[in-house]
Amino acid sequence: MERRVLLAIALSFVVLFAFQALFGPTAPPANVSPTIATAPAASSPTAPPSTLTAGIATTAAPVLPAATAPPLVGDTVEREITVETQKVRAVFTNRGARLRHWILKEYNSDSGQPLDLVPATIPTGLPLPFSLQVDDPATTAQLNESLHRMTGVEGTTVDATSKPVTLSFELETAEGLRARKTFSFEPASFVLSFSAQVQLKDQALNPTVEWGPGLGDDIARTKPGSFLSPAYTYLAQAIYYLDGEAVREPATAMGTGITREGQYRWAGVDDHYFISAVLDPPSPVRLEYKPIPIPTGSAPPIVGQYVSYAVRFPAPPENVRFFLGPKQLDVMRSIDPEFTRAIYFGMFAWLAAPLLDALRWVHGFVGDWGLAIIVLTIIINLAMAPLRHKSVVSMRKMQELQPHMKAIQDRYAKYKITDPERQKMNTEVMELYRSRGVNPASGCVPTLLTMPFLFAFYAMLGQAIEIRGHDFLWIPDLSRSDVFYITPVLMGISMFWQMRMTPTSADPTQQRIMMFMPIMITVTMLFAPAGLVIYWLVSNVWTIGQQFFTNKLLGPQKVPARPKQ
Repeated sequence: MERRVLLAIALSFVVLFAFQALFGPTAPPANVSPTIATAPAASSPTAPPSTLTAGIATTAAPVLPAATAPPLVGDTVEREITVETQKVRAVFTNRGARLRHWILKEYNSDSGQPLDLVPATIPTGLPLPFSLQVDDPATTAQLNESLHRMTGVEGTTVDATSKPVTLSFELETAEGLRARKTFSFEPASFVLSFSAQVQLKDQALNPTVEWGPGLGDDIARTKPGSFLSPAYTYLAQAIYYLDGEAVREPATAMGTGITREGQYRWAGVDDHYFISAVLDPPSPVRLEYKPIPIPTGSAPPIVGQYVSYAVRFPAPPENVRFFLGPKQLDVMRSIDPEFTRAIYFGMFAWLAAPLLDALRWVHGFVGDWGLAIIVLTIIINLAMAPLRHKSVVSMRKMQELQPHMKAIQDRYAKYKITDPERQKMNTEVMELYRSRGVNPASGCVPTLLTMPFLFAFYAMLGQAIEIRGHDFLWIPDLSRSDVFYITPVLMGISMFWQMRMTPTSADPTQQRIMMFMPIMITVTMLFAPAGLVIYWLVSNVWTIGQQFFTNKLLGPQKVPARPKQ
């Protein structure tokens, strides 16, 4: 009976371990740093921000009377200005000199159109990216609603595909309000540099930079998973790099809003595949987050979730860099190696990142992501083949000893576990192992050594944006589930076949219980990304083939001789 208890405990740990490693970020820690405070209920977008703590410069702006005349420096017609780089198409409006669209040229939405990270439809009254907020609501409204004059370039379409470009907007009113915003672009980058100067009469103001609701990809409108349909992607959340680790705070834990302050290497909002973040901001930085639910007429009434964030620097922003793009390993690594921690690989990040590099390397040769997954899976299983062979050989030896083990256990069955006579049983078992040249650990240790690679591969494929939107055979998108459920069903059949072939020393009752595992795993994998299922299917097929080879090499299984009583 104690063996069954131990088996149950072991399986429980495996399930908990796998759940943490494979499914999304863990909940944020309860003990928050003393320099990080939770804000009171979020105010309306036009309300003045709360008083900042010591260390961040703040001044009380004089009240600006309502504008009654056209601006001294500005524009008379609302217009859009488009900046084309190799990676993005950025569309600005001169109303408030704000970002209206940030379109990624290499990534598509579910509709097949280039993906816009600025939500197409957002609740009324919420700011566009790079809106400015100061203490006085009237000044804030004028900064974001006045028509700014564009300088530095000509026309409404700017070509930044071959050289850096700087786009500037200016505003000056008769009431003494002067503002200037500057955006700088690199040809092959998802990063833009932002500067802002605001002055009211003789006083320089330090504005809060608002991003507004995001991110605008299709994940925001994804329905939450259920028991039969687990969520393999996570929605928008707060994320920042603090004290050597990436801290994640889901929208469901924010209440009406939260405020964080500290020294951050980077901070912003991300979801499963994309991120908007400020990079290397001057410290200390004040972050304000607010969840923005997406209401619908269906039940439940909320289908998805945006998260808005705003940043307050200790001084007006000057060439502060913002990243708006995919969580692609090589791109993020080129910006800052620690920025790659925004990709949630779980506890196997140290191994998942090199595996993703290997997958990209294989893809460079085969040119297809589905085929690259298959090839890399075979390479890894080939490297682990000696360990699996050793494990199978050891398990067969253990099977041959089962009758002798059973005889020893039967002789001591009448003694309680605490009885000293029962301890002699362990001595006899170890003597049996020694006399037959069997190491009981040699059957499980080789298998355990392969587990980090398997879990890391699983975690890597679950997060790799590289496979997003790429098809393979009948599968339209490797990052989505197989709509025909062909691969998960084949995976379940292969797992059942593999378990039937694998030698085991467990008793018949335990073996029958273990046979339910393929059914349980198949149900959960019905909705898993197809790339993950292909990996698991290929691994099972390889293991079955290796088992056939090992059985052929070792010859027929010896029938254990019944020991003499």
